[in-house]
Amino acid sequence: MIPWSWLDFTKLCLYKLAGVDFVKIFVYIVLAMPVRGKKTTAVVRTRRALLHILKEEGAMDAGALAERLRVSAMAVRQHLYALHGEKLVTYQERRQPLGRPAKLWQLTAAADRLFPDGYAELTLSMLTSVREAFGTAGLARLLELRTRDQIALYRRRVPERGALPVRVEALAAIRTDEGYMASSRPQPDGSVLLFENHCPICAAAVACTGLCAKELEVFQAVLGPKVSIERAEHIVAGARRCAYRVVSQGERRRRQQEAIEPRGPR
Repeated sequence: MIPWSWLDFTKLCLYKLAGVDFVKIFVYIVLAMPVRGKKTTAVVRTRRALLHILKEEGAMDAGALAERLRVSAMAVRQHLYALHGEKLVTYQERRQPLGRPAKLWQLTAAADRLFPDGYAELTLSMLTSVREAFGTAGLARLLELRTRDQIALYRRRVPERGALPVRVEALAAIRTDEGYMASSRPQPDGSVLLFENHCPICAAAVACTGLCAKELEVFQAVLGPKVSIERAEHIVAGARRCAYRVVSQGERRRRQQEAIEPRGPR
């Protein structure tokens, strides 16, 4: 159905009274309305893309965002100010050697609702109920069972052997499927960084820190004893994302040995 408005209906009546061809007016409206719909869809798509980039990359200026989206910086600024009016983004000014300060745009806490939450409130409610019904020991048992199931599930998808970057990338793919917007990045020193740009159970994790501890336990069990994992950034602690540094123990020992061995003459 064509979404007629009272304004369109009134205009049509006035045109009819003025002797304007009804058919021509009808065709005009039918052809014009899909164009407006496509424009609205494009705006929504662009703004969603902006939010997604800021979620994954952190604070960026309009110029960098424009390069990513391949549109003009002016167009990006218009979208950002619209999102700012909806309290989904905010900015901090960064002084520059020349010219006006640059605005670094970032998401607000209100933007979290636009990303999957993994039924965080329901999870929190259930954890609270378990603690009240069965005590701390009962809650610990529940987390142990959940951890066991996660390890079994992850091991079916993460290769037991192979290059560390490939294995961490497979782990990141699982976490992305679960709503964590994860990615991995090999580092020059041989380590691999695992990023989680979103926490779909953040409310539950804040109330039950055991969830985060078990998360590390799962990663360690899946990647194996020859790998060490440490958390470098933590959303619950106020960071914009969680980040983990994954290092093979062989690589760590080699680096340590290089650090203590005296260098020969150049």
